[in-house]
Amino acid sequence: SIIGPTLGGFITDHWGWHWVFYVNIPLGILIIFLNIFFFPHIKFSTRKHRIDILGIVALIMTVVPFMLALTMAGVDYKWTSPQIVGLFEFSAVMFFIFLNIEKHVSEPVIPLWIFQNRIVAVSTVVIFLTGFGMFTGIIYIPLFFQGVLGQTATSSGTFLTPMMLGMITGGFLSGQYLSRMGGHYRAQGLAGCGIMAFGTFLLYGMDTGISEAAATIFIVITGFGLGITMPIYTIAVQNAVPYSVMGVATSTTAFFRSIGGLLGMSVVGSLMNNRFATEFTNNLSPQLQAIVPPDQLNQLVNNPQALFSSGALDQLQAQFANFGVQGQTLLNELLRTLKGALSSSLSEVFLISCSVVAVAFFVNFFLKEIPLRTHQ
Repeated sequence: SIIGPTLGGFITDHWGWHWVFYVNIPLGILIIFLNIFFFPHIKFSTRKHRIDILGIVALIMTVVPFMLALTMAGVDYKWTSPQIVGLFEFSAVMFFIFLNIEKHVSEPVIPLWIFQNRIVAVSTVVIFLTGFGMFTGIIYIPLFFQGVLGQTATSSGTFLTPMMLGMITGGFLSGQYLSRMGGHYRAQGLAGCGIMAFGTFLLYGMDTGISEAAATIFIVITGFGLGITMPIYTIAVQNAVPYSVMGVATSTTAFFRSIGGLLGMSVVGSLMNNRFATEFTNNLSPQLQAIVPPDQLNQLVNNPQALFSSGALDQLQAQFANFGVQGQTLLNELLRTLKGALSSSLSEVFLISCSVVAVAFFVNFFLKEIPLRTHQ
């Protein structure tokens, strides 16, 4: 997780983006062999179970259309288009069918009664909200360094490393404190969400003039807060449910974290694109509007590749060279406008993330705290 962003950027710069996926094959094979030879073999008592086939199918039919709608909305189709609305409606119908199935089967894939436990319910909400904030940070921090500060894909990925180190440090200290100081997970959750909200607020203040050192400090603070929060709520849920459903409850927390991240990326991505288009159009000088063809302006608005692709930048330079001495000056002005628009739109992303994590902070006050189990 630490070297991944840097390695991915290096591969993209030198080999092409396809190899970002191929490089995982040997790593996956290595992990399989490590599991076979070194993972402890624990034999559990077994009994015959009834697999909730209908519940699994209904859950898949709920999640997949929902994910497709979030992925395509604002990119391939408008949010109000019949395709997106239809996918959301189908997902909602399947969700109610799923709930009805889970109420009547003997061994549901997600026992709904666990959410009657206040600790599980509050922890799930906080996990969903922090997942929203976590994934938006991981996705958009490299975009800021690459698009606004002009770093390469390798360098922009490198700046996620401090965030990962902050997460590891926060998680380690959180676990030590939790086990040694009596298991006060509500206080730690408040601290983690508070630090994470403060870090994302600092990210919100970044602009084109931010130094790399200051941005790195902001990233470390955000990662440290996230590292504190990530294990806390899983432990709280595991401590609150019977041992018979501990596995289900644990996987449910991961599920809601992923759904929160997916929703966050889709919503803030759409808002960022709209803000970017507005900022770029409003701040573009009349001179540039007069000389740049409208179709190319639309292309830059919808996909500002000139900030990321050397090929697109070379094409722009060749085009502006036709304008003589002032061509380079106009090109620099265009790039400054693009960077300013991207910086403003990313600031809005981090502000939304900060607001969501702040809500998670206040939800923490409703988290009931019970002593951690000492044996099973």
